[in-house]
Amino acid sequence: MRLLALIAVILTGGLIIFQTGAFPDFGDANAPANTYLSTYYLEHGQADTHAPNIVTSVLADYRGYDTMFETTVVFAAGLACFFLLRRKKVPGGEPRIYRHMPTGITLRIADGGKLPAEDSEVFRRLDTEFVPQQLIIKNTCRIVIPFIQIFALYVIAHGHYSPGGGFQGGVLLAASIILYAISHDLRRAIRRFSEKTAALMGSLGVLIYAGTGALCLLMGANFLNYKALAPLLGVDAVMARSHGILIVEIGVAFAVMAMIIWIYYNLSSAGKHDEGL
Repeated sequence: MRLLALIAVILTGGLIIFQTGAFPDFGDANAPANTYLSTYYLEHGQADTHAPNIVTSVLADYRGYDTMFETTVVFAAGLACFFLLRRKKVPGGEPRIYRHMPTGITLRIADGGKLPAEDSEVFRRLDTEFVPQQLIIKNTCRIVIPFIQIFALYVIAHGHYSPGGGFQGGVLLAASIILYAISHDLRRAIRRFSEKTAALMGSLGVLIYAGTGALCLLMGANFLNYKALAPLLGVDAVMARSHGILIVEIGVAFAVMAMIIWIYYNLSSAGKHDEGL
């Protein structure tokens, strides 16, 4: 199996390297992107898509297929980390360390011993590699995280009118959960945003993007031709393209946020989801 995988990587890499010779030189004034595409986007972007942010209009409208498959690649990366790293929970295992909060005494409970409840306020579980709690860091992050999430929602909602979009907003939302995991512990983060939630939201994000394109087909237009949604959204064709961009940006944000969190859970805990950064 490893030999087959190595052969596949070599062949694919060789094909990519071979085809790079057919690309135009960097900055070539005669390249198609510089002869007519860029000029058309700059001159007609806002009129065609009703989105003042030309970058978003290119990514989510003119180049919507490419962005959809980029989102799919992010989703595939999350699945790859799950299948390669995720480990099944085995009963027993390594000793666990708990702190008795009223007294500050640290207890080491061997395999087979009686463990406190996960939501216990008296006993707090610590990672095996003990790191003293940083009260200032933990409380500061608790205050900062909601503002990060609010700003992330702003970036998503205004991505087609100002710098931002689904990728940027999704990364910010994921960063807020990862910051919580680092400042508190991985188990608390997983209880608030579980592995199942990450899988469902990642799938939903890809479904929203592809489903929007499929809905355009059902309305009699081309795939991802958002103006076909005008009757459903109750707006004109140009505004429908703007709303369509927002819808797919929300799907991108869901997928990016969920997959980054899922990848972090698996990488930081070596697939155990029990202890980690």
